[in-house]
Amino acid sequence: MSKPEKLSAVKGMNDILPADAPLWELFENTAQSVLQSYGFQKIVTPIVEDTALFARAIGAVTDIVEKEMYSFTDSMNGDALTLRPEGTAGVVRAVVEHNLVYEGPKRLWYKGPMFRHERPQRGRYRQFFQIGAEAVGFTGPDIDAELIMLCRRLWDDLGLENIRLELNSIGDAAERNRHRADLIAYFEANEALLDAEARRRLHANPLRILDTKNPAMQELVNNAPKLLDYLEGESIAHFEGVKRILDANNIQFTVNPRLVRGLDYYNRTVFEWVTDELGAQGTVCAGGRYDPLIETFGGKPTPAVGFAMGIERLVELMKLAGEPAAPALCDVYMVHQGEAAQTQAFILAERIRDAGLDVVLHCATAAGAGSFKSQMKKADGSGAAFAVIIGEDEVTNEMAAIKALREGDADQQQAAVPFLEVVDYLVDQIVGCGHDHDHDHVHYHH
Repeated sequence: MSKPEKLSAVKGMNDILPADAPLWELFENTAQSVLQSYGFQKIVTPIVEDTALFARAIGAVTDIVEKEMYSFTDSMNGDALTLRPEGTAGVVRAVVEHNLVYEGPKRLWYKGPMFRHERPQRGRYRQFFQIGAEAVGFTGPDIDAELIMLCRRLWDDLGLENIRLELNSIGDAAERNRHRADLIAYFEANEALLDAEARRRLHANPLRILDTKNPAMQELVNNAPKLLDYLEGESIAHFEGVKRILDANNIQFTVNPRLVRGLDYYNRTVFEWVTDELGAQGTVCAGGRYDPLIETFGGKPTPAVGFAMGIERLVELMKLAGEPAAPALCDVYMVHQGEAAQTQAFILAERIRDAGLDVVLHCATAAGAGSFKSQMKKADGSGAAFAVIIGEDEVTNEMAAIKALREGDADQQQAAVPFLEVVDYLVDQIVGCGHDHDHDHVHYHH
């Protein structure tokens, strides 16, 4: 019988292995803490939505809808469905469907996988993870600035230094329309200098030409009409308000007139946090105001602003900044040998867990339980503060041997502790001596 072919993950969809999981958890926990400190509440929306949702939100003629979405027809009822390519559309749909702003504005945040059929490369995958925030019902420039300041606090808490802020205003619809007309006329007059992608976008999405990475078009784009020159009173006042708050809080930024959004529902403030450490995929967070979007979803006119950040890219930056030591798997590692010792080890492990401590109990492998020496090696590698050792002698004497595994813990000495006192001893040593363990969930009892 031939050996079955080994299966691999779908191209561009990656596993998060145990070695990387602690760094992901550190990022996600830090982000959640920062978001909550600004009053944001978590919202969870489905991974699959009606295809029409994204066609309406993103635009039917965009690259995302035309080329990149994972769409399919539900075989049960014929519905056209899509794996979400971004998070904002689902959140806005939920806001409208459940009338979430009936009692007032909402600060919402989400996290989860997104899906786009793009060419995989470093920092760009077909399944990728985002954390995003949406502030719905707020009109003024203060909330725009707050979202930017929230991001800066997150970078600081994560120890990320090489991220810079680029800022722009794309004004309101009437201002963009005047700019669009002049922009098209400018590019038509220089059509011979446009590449194929720019020609394709010339009439459908001319703003995106300004975002080109083609070196041959940089001078042409730099000399194009600037949207900032088309802004009028309210848009100017809003943009100045954002900059004033950022300046007052020492948030450095660069106004980038070429920073745009190709979708009609974006207006006024747009921003990106970018880095030079990840090659071509330098944007780690992008945001902006999208006041017209909720009305297009059937809701009442409601202002809104938000951002989304790519977790893979930020975790990569954390690695480049110096990956922190992997956290301990547990507080206590149970070492045992013999059937009676194994039974007692299970009993004690459950009692220790009842006290809120994390326990790994050594289990047999195909090669057997292993010697005390090999088990102690695994105990030390687990990062546990203490090993609880039970063999035949310990069962006979109803005493466990407890050995400190970390430097500075009772000079690495070993103590003999009656079974009934093991939990008290460990709680006193681990909690009382200030070991790094979160005991908010402790429900201590015998």
